[in-house]
Amino acid sequence: MSDSAETHVVIDTDAGSMTVKLWPEVAPKTVENFIKLAGEGFYDGTAFHRIVRGFMIQGGDPLSKEDHPHVGTGGPGYQIKAEFNDRSHVRGVLSMARSQDPDSAGSQFFICLGDATFLDRQYTCFGELIEGDEVLEAIGNTPTSMSNGGEMSKPENRVGVKTIRAKED
Repeated sequence: MSDSAETHVVIDTDAGSMTVKLWPEVAPKTVENFIKLAGEGFYDGTAFHRIVRGFMIQGGDPLSKEDHPHVGTGGPGYQIKAEFNDRSHVRGVLSMARSQDPDSAGSQFFICLGDATFLDRQYTCFGELIEGDEVLEAIGNTPTSMSNGGEMSKPENRVGVKTIRAKED
């Protein structure tokens, strides 16, 4: 992963594009998995299915390609081991979503809308937003309604992910 093109990805969404610098030095397996899934087109056509104003936007669930009743539970069919590190969950940080099991991440990720340092060393941070803060803000301000889990986080308007791809310098 020494090639700089492999450490930057562009997340192209319905709201615009965001560029993320990945951190293989602190989360090598997580970065490798994310790049692999992106390269396979796994994320193409998914959506940010969970948006919590002031906290984070979450995507990466293949079930979000359709209006599936279990959106938020999908993944690639495998899990990866957590790579907790000393990076802090602040605005623009990219991190892996998971269930209560620390080693249950697969494909779902989130981008912090604000400081969420209470997540530090409990979720795997693996990158940071370097371009497209206005896109992050726009997605974060998407109107939401009550989710099936009783959280005000279900986007009223779909915010799709067109592609996630390695950035060519």
